[in-house]
Amino acid sequence: NDLGFDSGRADGYFGRSTDTALREFQRGVGVDADGICGPESFKAFDRLMRTISGGNAARLRDHVSLTSLQTGIADKVVLLDPGSDLGAELCEAVAVRVEGRLAALGTQVLLTHIAQPSSTLGEAERADFANRTGVDLVVSIHATQLASKRACGAAAFYFGAPDAGAHSANGRALAELIQSELCARTGAVDCRTHPRTWDLLRLTRVPAVRVELGYMSNPLDASRLRDVKMQDASAEAIATALKRFCSPL
Repeated sequence: NDLGFDSGRADGYFGRSTDTALREFQRGVGVDADGICGPESFKAFDRLMRTISGGNAARLRDHVSLTSLQTGIADKVVLLDPGSDLGAELCEAVAVRVEGRLAALGTQVLLTHIAQPSSTLGEAERADFANRTGVDLVVSIHATQLASKRACGAAAFYFGAPDAGAHSANGRALAELIQSELCARTGAVDCRTHPRTWDLLRLTRVPAVRVELGYMSNPLDASRLRDVKMQDASAEAIATALKRFCSPL
């Protein structure tokens, strides 16, 4: 990407876009365009990286994408992905409530469990479903647990390496909005936002966020998550964050 060959978002996946970009690069530097990143290609990378610096294709791509998203929530397609394991019925209850609020604003909403009722999709399959259906945003709604009953609170996650490297700027912005709204409206302990390389976040081509509403292993969190009023508040928080994210500047 930094050399001007568009391989798409840096997601650690050698897909069609990466193969095309590599072959274009190989043709440009005069090595065999075989799509194999071998010693000769690495030597060419090294020679060019010494003279080319500046710019960030990923950030520019995110900026252009954000501009197209900030036209209001009414014309958007949002994929909601309620967790299918721990606290599945609670996550689905929140997702259905989010769907109702967004639909009232003119948003088209898809739910993964309704779209694919006959099977439980893995993260990579859900990412592929999001990419194939051309959704604008993805929000995965979960509850979590730990061996310790003391752990509590809500957190949101977006694509990125925890230590350093590429990340989704738009995913991070959406995660921060959701986290802010969720903690303000539900009173949940703020466990903040974090970058992760989980497949759903990494392979989805649009901004994707995983929200963890609380810990089922914590008695207070579990009680709050089962409270219908808290489910309403959580849904309102997610819907409001999505609306704010898509609002024109």
